[in-house]
Amino acid sequence: MIKLFIAISLFFYSVILMASPKIIAHRGGTADAPENTEIAIKTALANQADAIWITIQLSKDNIPVLYRPSDLKSLTNGQGSVSDFTAQQLKQWDAGYKFGEAQQFPYRNKGVTIPTLDEILTQFPTTQFYLDLKSPDADPAIQAEALTTVLHNHNALDRTRVYSTNTAFLDALSTNVQRFESRDITRDILANITMSHICLLPENLDITRWYGLELHRKVEVVEKYTLGEARSASVLSWDKDAMSCFRAGGNAHIVLFGINTEKDFIQATELGADAVMVDSPANMKAFRKE
Repeated sequence: MIKLFIAISLFFYSVILMASPKIIAHRGGTADAPENTEIAIKTALANQADAIWITIQLSKDNIPVLYRPSDLKSLTNGQGSVSDFTAQQLKQWDAGYKFGEAQQFPYRNKGVTIPTLDEILTQFPTTQFYLDLKSPDADPAIQAEALTTVLHNHNALDRTRVYSTNTAFLDALSTNVQRFESRDITRDILANITMSHICLLPENLDITRWYGLELHRKVEVVEKYTLGEARSASVLSWDKDAMSCFRAGGNAHIVLFGINTEKDFIQATELGADAVMVDSPANMKAFRKE
């Protein structure tokens, strides 16, 4: 019993000594306030978030605005696609309308609107932002030009980094816009090391690379045979071997998504993740060890 107590004590002491990963507020802290809004960002920063993850779509007049779902009815009192309306027209919808049903919708009719990226970069001139491009119907080249223009106008290239599950959106960006590696590349590296114990990294490892993926990612494994194929569910999970592989080339930064429990936060800390993306900075700040 004494040996067990000592072992547990040493384990938690070692976790405390590790540097806590940076906290990135997912959609501005989607569990704490209406996501992708000014009030969400203010709330996340007040709860000690180090950076803010926001979702970007293009309005009808090709202005980058903050909104995630494909239809306005998912989060607001409006209806239709973001691209159906100009940035100014989008202001008519209440972005806090459906947040907090259990709390009787505390942000409804409080003037919470869908902001433009320009407004957010103006309001938060020193904040680090991660921009997730989600436009379901945007032309990659037009979106890239619109985004780059806003970032240039605010001298924000050094404090922003772009992510997207759509590789075409990343490929269309100019070379001076910082970005993550594509989700496909990140997933394939993790799959190779997890399933085959093979570390296959991209070329040009001397450049700085950023990778982002869930701590535990559900995937479907497809095995092809002469007479057909077999499909099975699997889970890709980060471990020490995976982290060592991604770090092997140097200059690698790793952001783990979906970190919303103390258990996952401790695991991310043990693995040495650079940052974690969380839904509630209000809850996560209690787990941090400076």
